[in-house]
Amino acid sequence: METKPPTPRAVLVGIQTPEVDDVAHAGSLEELGRLVKTLGYEVVGQVSQRREGTGAGALLGSGKLAELAALTGGTGVVGSMAPRHKTKARERFEGASEKEAAVEAVEAPPEFVIVDHELSPSQIRNLERATGAQVLDRTGVIVEIFHRHANTREAKLQVEMARLKYVAPRLRESSAGGGRQQGPGAGESTLDLDRRKIRDRLSELKDQLEAVQRDGDQRRSARRDQLRVALVGYTNAGKSSLMRALTGSQVLVEDKLFATLDTTVRALQPETRPRVLVSDTVGFIKQLPHDLVASFRSTLAEALEASLLLFVVDASDPTYEAQLEVSRSVLREIGADVVPSRLVLNKMDRVGPEERAVLAERHPDAIMLSAHRPEDVGALRDTIIDFFEASMTEEVLVLPYAKQGLLGEVYESARVLSENYDENGRVLTVRGLPGALSRLRRSLVS
Repeated sequence: METKPPTPRAVLVGIQTPEVDDVAHAGSLEELGRLVKTLGYEVVGQVSQRREGTGAGALLGSGKLAELAALTGGTGVVGSMAPRHKTKARERFEGASEKEAAVEAVEAPPEFVIVDHELSPSQIRNLERATGAQVLDRTGVIVEIFHRHANTREAKLQVEMARLKYVAPRLRESSAGGGRQQGPGAGESTLDLDRRKIRDRLSELKDQLEAVQRDGDQRRSARRDQLRVALVGYTNAGKSSLMRALTGSQVLVEDKLFATLDTTVRALQPETRPRVLVSDTVGFIKQLPHDLVASFRSTLAEALEASLLLFVVDASDPTYEAQLEVSRSVLREIGADVVPSRLVLNKMDRVGPEERAVLAERHPDAIMLSAHRPEDVGALRDTIIDFFEASMTEEVLVLPYAKQGLLGEVYESARVLSENYDENGRVLTVRGLPGALSRLRRSLVS
């Protein structure tokens, strides 16, 4: 019978700088804990300190560093990583001590220290020396989650690129010594060789990704005249649950951060004429690595090319306003802030009457709902349809008898209000967006 490997254990570390208040700091550490649990690790401790900044060599002051080391079984001292020379007597003594410690130890110390900030390579090395644990910063955790959750070929290519860009500056020589290579590439150290391999792999991935994205651009181009809504917002705000409720699709719904990395496009149900397409996009998060923002160009393009953005927010989260600002700032980066948008306050079933009144006063134009209430989802569907109806115009089209094969395209692109016949062909009174009707006119006369 196979034994299940033990769950990796981690200690969280946070620095509260003067510009961050207590609520935001606590919320950030709580979010980091959820990220770590998404990785499958168990959070067993937390160390936090108020400091002017995060630039110190070991991040923490000496007292807090000692406190962290006590949790992880480290020395608390930033020393050399070079192995000490041991005599045979010392080796026998240490071996006996290790056996005694193994017998006495009830539980092994945590293997990971997870820091709620982006660290430099030297800070990571210093913390590892002092704690004896493997150190990951916030960016490293997010990149690893993306790596595990990517499913489509495009997402896998995007994440591998971001991962390599994260790893490259953090490479270090092995403790066995970075000797010079023999043969091809002679004169390169092991570190130089590893970095060159990463550069070559990044170039290869870039070419592959461009080919995949060209196909995606063509698919989006084909949908350009269709009515499109993009669900955007912070990770775990309930976008996928809302997507499933609006479209009846079996998209993945999990109470995890970054459960959705791949863009899903489905038709609004019950179907309308013309059809309304709904896109579920990758969630945002505080300090989302820029390489990941850049990599997920195609996912973010769904937001840029949409006719309407629905900013989905977890209204039950006390830090929802900061989360909303993160989402808006990412979309500003790609120029999607000019797209018409509506604020959707989701998970209202978890909000009490007093909080609901405060939210209504603070956001009078917001749509309040729970993705699990059919009546709320139906009202949102009506709001989406009304938004597009306001931009539609009515027109009469004549479909010549020789072009009856275009009838399906007419029904796909517009709503047919009436249908008659005369000597020239089928006379259709239709209602649709000006761009779609203009395209239909060109098709009928060409």
